[in-house]
Amino acid sequence: MKIQEVFCKSILNKTGIPVGDYALNPYTGCEHGCIYCYAVFMKRFSGHKEPWGNFVDIKINAADVLHKQLNRLKPGTILLGTVTDPYQPLEEKYEITRSCLKELVNSNFPVSIQTKSSLVLRDMDLIKEIKDIEVGITATIFNEKIRKIFEPKSSTTENRFKALSELSSQNIKTFLFFGPVIPYFSDNKDVIDKIFKEAVHAKVVNILIDSLNPYPKVWGKVKRLIENRFPEISDHYKFFYYDRELYKQELIAKIKGVARDYKIPYKLCF
Repeated sequence: MKIQEVFCKSILNKTGIPVGDYALNPYTGCEHGCIYCYAVFMKRFSGHKEPWGNFVDIKINAADVLHKQLNRLKPGTILLGTVTDPYQPLEEKYEITRSCLKELVNSNFPVSIQTKSSLVLRDMDLIKEIKDIEVGITATIFNEKIRKIFEPKSSTTENRFKALSELSSQNIKTFLFFGPVIPYFSDNKDVIDKIFKEAVHAKVVNILIDSLNPYPKVWGKVKRLIENRFPEISDHYKFFYYDRELYKQELIAKIKGVARDYKIPYKLCF
């Protein structure tokens, strides 16, 4: 893993994501090394030769730049962590995300955090001070052995739901992001049911659900993983890839079938 400290010229950038106005990414790259990571496209802007997931640039002046931008930009919703995880392991040492939250405490900018790390609980004190904030935690796979293969350096799924419960208990608005739904490992009714059950228990406001998006570079990594580690389920992945619309229809039917048993809002993002 190549780690380097860098200086950024801008930390708040306009985003095309419908639910936000600005993206705030304290790091370029991510240690979690998720096989399915869609942010692989960011490598071409980084100047790195290392594979995506093998480098992290730490924006050590992020808070100072943010302070300046907050004073001159029109208020809007800030999405914290669109192409990196703001609470990846390095954050424990460098506290770049924490330093940015300190700047946001007295701002008029709504904030939406998304992470798959229970480290977010460290910043509960600041999160509670921000007037308009929500925290979303991503969950994909319950089987720990399989999760470690797809998401090598992330928090356990159990700890993510514990973090959601703790945040909710402090009257912080929370949401669960179930995505991407991993073919075979999390697209069956048992896993979907457990997702809804745990979300209700954690008292999240809603669930966002997204399917795996087979971008060429993402699909290549996923396909190789399945061929090398799980050849016995390759037919399931062929169905996912070559019959995309039918796969989606069947997945939607499963989700709707499970959702009928739970009184919690959910939204399909695919």
